[in-house]
Amino acid sequence: MKLPEIRTYLFQDDGTIPNNRVLPVVLYPGALKDQAAQTENLFNRHHWLNSWTNGVFPYHHYHSNAHEVLGVIRGSITLQLGGGQGEHVELNAGDVVVLPAGTGHKRLSASADFQVVGAYPDGMDYNLRTGKEGERPQVLQEIEQVPLPDCDPVFGESGPLLRLWKGLF
Repeated sequence: MKLPEIRTYLFQDDGTIPNNRVLPVVLYPGALKDQAAQTENLFNRHHWLNSWTNGVFPYHHYHSNAHEVLGVIRGSITLQLGGGQGEHVELNAGDVVVLPAGTGHKRLSASADFQVVGAYPDGMDYNLRTGKEGERPQVLQEIEQVPLPDCDPVFGESGPLLRLWKGLF
């Protein structure tokens, strides 16, 4: 599989959504364009498990105890990444985005046929946090304790995610 264009985004803590102070969001535009229907199987083969197919919540949320991969299998979506002051990112069928633990995300709009597959390294259970008062300092500790994945969800053991994330330590 040919390596796609890669975009990265690093978001700072905005006081409500912690984001991840070290690991960037990694976006693979069009990485699975010709095989969007195989997205879940591909993630699972690369040990990103506990997968689901659905949509994205229309409110800011994050997972403090797990990294998450989202692969668009149908339609399109505009996400806001990084909290209320974050980036608006348009994703289409075949696009994949990897969200490090703590990264805020919210659906701003989506096409009527939109569907996404989500999964987590080694099938980690994930929580749902929204930036409510009282979530800190526990979530900050949880984010720092999430281990790095062993495989890139799209490209496996030799994927760019591992080089990007492991190179930061």
